Amino acid sequence: MEFGIMFATHIGDWDVIRYAEELGYDRAWVPDSHMIWSDCYATLALAAANTKRIKLGTGIAGAGTRIAPVTAHSIASIARLAPGRVFLGIGSGHTSMRVMGQSFVSLRELREYIRVLRALLAGEEVEYDYRGNPAKIKFLHRDRYFIDLDRPIPIYLAANGPKAIELAGETCDGWIGSTASERDAPGFFEHLRIGMKKSRRPASAGFHTSFVTAGCVLRPGEKLTSGRVIDETGSQVACNLHLNYEMWLFGGKKDELIAPCFANIWSDFLTRVERFPRDTWYQRLYDGHCTFLQPEERRFITPEAIAEFTLTGEPDELVARLRTMESFGFNEIVLLPPADYSRKVYRDFAELVMPKLR
Repeated sequence: MEFGIMFATHIGDWDVIRYAEELGYDRAWVPDSHMIWSDCYATLALAAANTKRIKLGTGIAGAGTRIAPVTAHSIASIARLAPGRVFLGIGSGHTSMRVMGQSFVSLRELREYIRVLRALLAGEEVEYDYRGNPAKIKFLHRDRYFIDLDRPIPIYLAANGPKAIELAGETCDGWIGSTASERDAPGFFEHLRIGMKKSRRPASAGFHTSFVTAGCVLRPGEKLTSGRVIDETGSQVACNLHLNYEMWLFGGKKDELIAPCFANIWSDFLTRVERFPRDTWYQRLYDGHCTFLQPEERRFITPEAIAEFTLTGEPDELVARLRTMESFGFNEIVLLPPADYSRKVYRDFAELVMPKLR
């Protein structure tokens, strides 16, 4: 099991990646969401110039906000600074689009985006349709190394929906899911295998599988009601609460769409959301997204929700859970703690959990 970090992209905090490298982490995933964080590629460039070993990539670059040739050029520029240790994590752009009140890209659009990326990053010429005007494109001046395509840049797709996971298995080099639940894993990997069969790719062909969550290493006897636990996991639980609200809202407001761990607080949460301005409700919903916990939402971070959506427990319990996730097929856990507690969480896992798995 490899260990990765993800953090709220702040250009002044690029040295969090260097700190993670010193702790022994394997990868740093830098999110791309332009309305709430710093630019991911600028942050990656600083990290690339100041690290030596850790693998670096986007986590996750949104397909809805940058055209495919620009995304390919950006990650290939980072590869010029850190050759051989760069990857590209992409997704439908859920947060980056929703925070603007827009919908994320369709599965068809995502498939086309991946097609263009794969060809360009392989150094090939590809037909690219921009605003209804198809034309052949390729990177020029390869011999001058404005970008670096000499070493493969793997593409990892972020997905939780069945069809998107199948697309990852069919067209990409890896997949990252958002979960901490052993119950999700069998279904996820079944869809991954379906996608791999479409491309006739063997399941063992170097495909990378990751899951992202928050976590907290409990001290002996510490409970999930601890203020420290809520501090270190709250933003992840709130993120899932917001996503659950969107599923419920756009899915017809059906009770069966409410996660059981949120059932007891759902009415209270709806009362809060109903106070948001109707024309900018999405801005209020995403305020603090995976960065910090809004004080008004602290009451929604229940022990049941922490247990469901995060990897929290005493060291031996966490090791057992990670072994289980590994047995399903996961290669890597990616930790996304709140910004104010990131270094502490990374250190706790590095000192108390990681050695037991290596």
